[in-house]
Amino acid sequence: MALLEIKDLRVATEDGTEIVRGVDLAVSPGEVHAIMGPNGSGKSTLAYALMGHPAYEITGGDIVLDGESVLEMDADERAQRGLFLAFQYPHAVPGVTVASFLRSAVNAVRKARAGGEEDPVKVADFRKDLTSAMEQLKVPKEMAGRYLNDGFSGGEKKRVEILQMAMLKPRIAVLDETDSGLDIDALRIVAGGVKSLVGPEMGAIVITHYQRILNYIQPDHVHVFVDGRMVEEGGPELAHKLEAEGYEAFVPEAVGGEA
Repeated sequence: MALLEIKDLRVATEDGTEIVRGVDLAVSPGEVHAIMGPNGSGKSTLAYALMGHPAYEITGGDIVLDGESVLEMDADERAQRGLFLAFQYPHAVPGVTVASFLRSAVNAVRKARAGGEEDPVKVADFRKDLTSAMEQLKVPKEMAGRYLNDGFSGGEKKRVEILQMAMLKPRIAVLDETDSGLDIDALRIVAGGVKSLVGPEMGAIVITHYQRILNYIQPDHVHVFVDGRMVEEGGPELAHKLEAEGYEAFVPEAVGGEA
């Protein structure tokens, strides 16, 4: 049974404009699904809708995690159930250190998954886990004391996003153009971190324009997303085809006959 099931999902903006137009997707533990599409195709809208962003309305279909619909859950409830979104443009949180933010998030998830009865993680245990994760992802130790994303470079922001993922251990990780703005070294480190975390307890959805991140995170399935729909799917070879030929061949198939 799939860990995450997206069933005929339809999503509209607050003014009623439909952006996601009937998407089906099933992700099992240990799988990496790449969603590739041009700008404006609705990829980020799909990611935000999965996490329960209030600016987007689910007008049809369902999102099922571990056999339970999450449509009536707020974003924090979905996160506690095991959904994680790595943003394309992570926000800065001045006044809150990386370590403080992560400890609060870890404790919130622990409490929710234990039905409210789990004690906060011990400081020594948290520091040990954080140090190990930072070493694995090549995040400098001094960043733990800096304010979250405040003055961070693009690469630093993305590394801290993956650090959050390592600490929270989600069931499904959604990476919304995590490769955006990264140089080759940062891309290799971030992608390697994602690859090391996917396994028997976690699946991932990698949303991207380009094939380059998929050189480091080998996808099991590649989906072409155009005009709010999945219009083609295949294996890793499909990503190479898109990189060579672009999306033009898929556009008429997706929008033909529509105004």
